[in-house]
Amino acid sequence: MEKETYECDVEVIHNDILEEVKQQMPEDNNIYDLSDFFKVLGDSTRAKIMWALDLHEMCVCDLAILLNMTKSAISHQLSTLRENNLVKYRRDGKMVYYSLSDYHVKEIFEKGMEHILERNGD
Repeated sequence: MEKETYECDVEVIHNDILEEVKQQMPEDNNIYDLSDFFKVLGDSTRAKIMWALDLHEMCVCDLAILLNMTKSAISHQLSTLRENNLVKYRRDGKMVYYSLSDYHVKEIFEKGMEHILERNGD
């Protein structure tokens, strides 16, 4: 049995479409940044932290208990999230509370979960 391929069998090129897409294609450095953005979200521990922070602002200690991890491990993951502008923090005396950095991050994260839950039929 021959394997089906999904390649064009014709030599016609849709120049109008190519020009339109080419004009709207982001700069390479922006595409690289977008790729890195999704790589950061590609870690399950960071995804759990993001899920928790999507629901409520939390401190490192509470996140460590919630995820059954050390404070050091949580701090390391939060540092990565902070460096990529996905979370922000605020000080209240000696306490430091983390939350999602803005509504864009919240929306992207929630839409991603919506997609997964829809796909899985939940």
